[in-house]
Amino acid sequence: MANRRYVTSNDSKRYYDWLDRAGEDILSAMVLSEDDNCYNNAAFHCQQTIEKALKAYILLKSDVLVDGHNLPWLCKRAAKYDKTFGNWLNQSASLNRCYIETRYPADLPLNLDYEKVRGYYAMARDMYLFICEEVDRAVDKRQTHPAQRAR
Repeated sequence: MANRRYVTSNDSKRYYDWLDRAGEDILSAMVLSEDDNCYNNAAFHCQQTIEKALKAYILLKSDVLVDGHNLPWLCKRAAKYDKTFGNWLNQSASLNRCYIETRYPADLPLNLDYEKVRGYYAMARDMYLFICEEVDRAVDKRQTHPAQRAR
């Protein structure tokens, strides 16, 4: 795999901005998954939830905003800080297809149905909530006085 570039755009370098947008995406995915005409959009928002949440987590841990949309690659980056992310590698690979194939006509469509989309939603929600908890924990730790951390 080619070396990843680091973001040099005007994208926010604040992890909480990325988590806020991920929160908007998971809400959109939930609403859209209830309409069978919107399964592609729901799946795309699931992919976006994970991409943005992983970028937030990596940014918090490394102070570097990484470029890219490849969920398994982002998951592996996050796993450098917490091995739990390795548990989502296979699911993130499946959801990774939803970045392009849900937005553009494809010769081999994904043929999404309610069960598949709700599975993507459950995975995205679970990882999003896990990342939010980890970010909260890390922020709390940063804000704790050093003498209290030793206890």
